[in-house]
Amino acid sequence: MMLATNSLRRIGQRCSYSNQPQMLHRAATAVAGQPNNIPRWLSTSTTPSDDDDEDEPAVPPPPTDDEPVAVVDIPPTPPPRPPTKSVAETIDELEKNMKPTKIVEQLDRHIVGQPDAKKAVAIAMRNRWRRRQLPEEIRKEVTPRNVLLVGPTGCGKTEVARRMAMLNDAPFLKVEATKFTEVGYHGRDVDQIIRDLMDVSMQLAKKKHTEQFKEEAEQLAEERILDILAGPASDSSARGRESFRDMLQQGLLDDQEIEIDVPTKQNQNELDNNNPQIVAMSDLMQRLTNGNKKVPTERRKLPISEARSVIVETEIDRLLENVDLRKAAVTAVEESGIVFIDEIDKICSPREGFASRSADASAEGVQRDLLPLVEGTTINTKHGNVNTDYILFIASGAFHAVKVSDILPELQGRLPIRVELAGLTEDDLYKILTEPVANLLRQQRELIGAEGVDLEFEDDAIREIARMAAQLNKSVENIGARRLHTVLERIMEAISFEAAEMESGTKVVVDKALVEERLQEVTMKADISRYIL
Repeated sequence: MMLATNSLRRIGQRCSYSNQPQMLHRAATAVAGQPNNIPRWLSTSTTPSDDDDEDEPAVPPPPTDDEPVAVVDIPPTPPPRPPTKSVAETIDELEKNMKPTKIVEQLDRHIVGQPDAKKAVAIAMRNRWRRRQLPEEIRKEVTPRNVLLVGPTGCGKTEVARRMAMLNDAPFLKVEATKFTEVGYHGRDVDQIIRDLMDVSMQLAKKKHTEQFKEEAEQLAEERILDILAGPASDSSARGRESFRDMLQQGLLDDQEIEIDVPTKQNQNELDNNNPQIVAMSDLMQRLTNGNKKVPTERRKLPISEARSVIVETEIDRLLENVDLRKAAVTAVEESGIVFIDEIDKICSPREGFASRSADASAEGVQRDLLPLVEGTTINTKHGNVNTDYILFIASGAFHAVKVSDILPELQGRLPIRVELAGLTEDDLYKILTEPVANLLRQQRELIGAEGVDLEFEDDAIREIARMAAQLNKSVENIGARRLHTVLERIMEAISFEAAEMESGTKVVVDKALVEERLQEVTMKADISRYIL
């Protein structure tokens, strides 16, 4: 009996406060059901008694002093894990919209030809998503395969970059190689590429979270306006507050003026944003001066229609204070960043002859500075340190005056995928005029249509425009699809000038005869125009 009492005391001490009466009652019942008040765990009989309840769970043996006591009560259910809806939605969106075939289809809507370049770009973009699906130990070893696009001017290299930026939600930056100078010269060094990419990523991160908080901010803004109109919420003013809410949602109070606190813009001195040390020092001084105070505001009286947007922006900024935008931006750049370097051939010089000895600050020195950036290094930005190991670099150049072999061998090795873009033929120029969604002919029709004039191009006229553009590219200088702008503007010069004087509903037809007439002077002087300065 002494042993049973001690066991009861131990079980009662180990059970939780809420379950202690039930546990004591259960243990006492088990003790009382045994003969001679001997607990079941001390009984030598293996046959259960008739008084035992079949549904009663077995009572565990008493623990010793060296063993922990088993708790019989059911442990509390752990809280549910937060759903990974955003991650699932992101993966689903990538699977639907970022497949290589989908990317090529989107590029085909705006760019004619160049299937090899489109496929190379689509594969490179898809590999960014594939890498994020790998295990951590393999993901570190997979580096992006950088791409080099080689082709004549006007064949669509830059247009591929522009459309990539529109298709991809990842941080994307297009830069001109000629804008940078070698370290030590006055100008922008190549590290500014990553700093600009970080600025783009910060804007994307802020935009993404702003969309998430927009609905909540609008509700908070509505409550703040109601507080101004009807006073703070209370039981006595609930009916009047709801009537104001109905009128506010219906737009009946948009012209009503209210007084709100509007953030004032601080006058910031012009600083060298290219130097991260100066920017960091400026941020530190601003924090020390303000001392984590609120943004300075001024009291202004505005209509509710204008005050609502100001209050929404203020509420969004307040909600964004709890989000680490810098961390999200740095992660996006390191894992998904894409840099498109255009005109890379302009920083190359021939290796043979006297021309190879160039003192240009934007020549071979910039290539040497690009080497660690493309290979992988850490760049100090005002938003934090950024690792460039997994940033995708796509370079392009016409290589008219130089060859691809004139690039530094080390930089060539860091651009392993080389895609040759073909020059545009007469058929390609015809497709450029007709197939893209916003082709040049449609742009002209819409511009003239703003005057109420209906403009129409016959198929023979379109063929003639493409033929003349191809001929001028061969005889004068090959500038690719940009030649279509020159030819089309010469044809549309008189029509654009006289369209404002025409009556609404007038129909103007551009036929082959009109095209030949307008381009006759150009073709006659094509042979001698290249010799006239």
